[in-house]
Amino acid sequence: MFGGPGGQMNPRALGAIGAGIVGLWGLSGFYIVQPSEQAVVLRFGAFDGHTETSGLRYHLPFPIERVEKVSVTSLNRTDVGETPAESLMLTGDEQIIDLDFSVTWRVANPAAYLFATRAPDEAVKAVAESAIREVVGKTQLQPIFSTGRGQVQLQTAELMQKTLDNWGAGISIVEVQIRSANPPPEVVAAFREVNNAEQDAASATNEANTYRNRVINEAKGDASKVLQASEGYREQTVRDAQGETARFNQIYAEYRRAPGVTRDRLYIEAMERILARSNKVVIDAKGASAPIILPPDVFRSRTPQAAAPQPQVEAAPQVQGKAQ
Repeated sequence: MFGGPGGQMNPRALGAIGAGIVGLWGLSGFYIVQPSEQAVVLRFGAFDGHTETSGLRYHLPFPIERVEKVSVTSLNRTDVGETPAESLMLTGDEQIIDLDFSVTWRVANPAAYLFATRAPDEAVKAVAESAIREVVGKTQLQPIFSTGRGQVQLQTAELMQKTLDNWGAGISIVEVQIRSANPPPEVVAAFREVNNAEQDAASATNEANTYRNRVINEAKGDASKVLQASEGYREQTVRDAQGETARFNQIYAEYRRAPGVTRDRLYIEAMERILARSNKVVIDAKGASAPIILPPDVFRSRTPQAAAPQPQVEAAPQVQGKAQ
């Protein structure tokens, strides 16, 4: 293979070696893209708009084409505020605040991510610091410490995304998270005293509101009970009057048909109601010369709740016997 007559190399050997080299060079164009990645294909160092997703892929071997793989699913984090130059900011009411926050982001466009900015991490940090200073500069100090922190985070993320989109950076902002927000160290003690006083005032206000609501609710409940009771009494009175009217009309109709019988029945019913609540002794007064002595049981009340009424003595000449 390597030598023939006169010490010259065999042309066939040279051809085999060349073919092997070319084959290896051609095979070097195969590459694998992971599911979390996208591949950007560069031809002679320039992007020609060709990207590849996950799987076994092929590009023309180096130096014609080469591949840059970019993770598009992993989340990246950039911290801002680790030094006083980054953390000290001026609020909308001209107060100084010491703010430390982080930005979570991911790659949305691999090609733009590779070529739009020279250092994407530094670009994200610079945009984050600029955006939060703008948002904090329009916000009062107290809301940043309490309920307005979420709004500051949201506005900062929106402003960052708008700026990066204008740059064509190919980066998507996932979240802005304020890790700590404090006054400058020199005024921490005074600030805590003011904060404690405000919390005491808020607590007293809440207690007063609670007492007011309780009293108002109780008064409304009592008023509702009185109103319901009055409506119930009115309804009962109206129904009783209607019942009495209907009963009177029925009795009047019967009276017109039989006046004597109706009068007697009404008289008997009235006497039954009256005499049912009293003790009665009926005696024969004819020929009685000696005093009449009644047994003690006659004077006892029929119901334990009612007081013992005085017995009534009625003369009934037509009833025989001494006592019934």
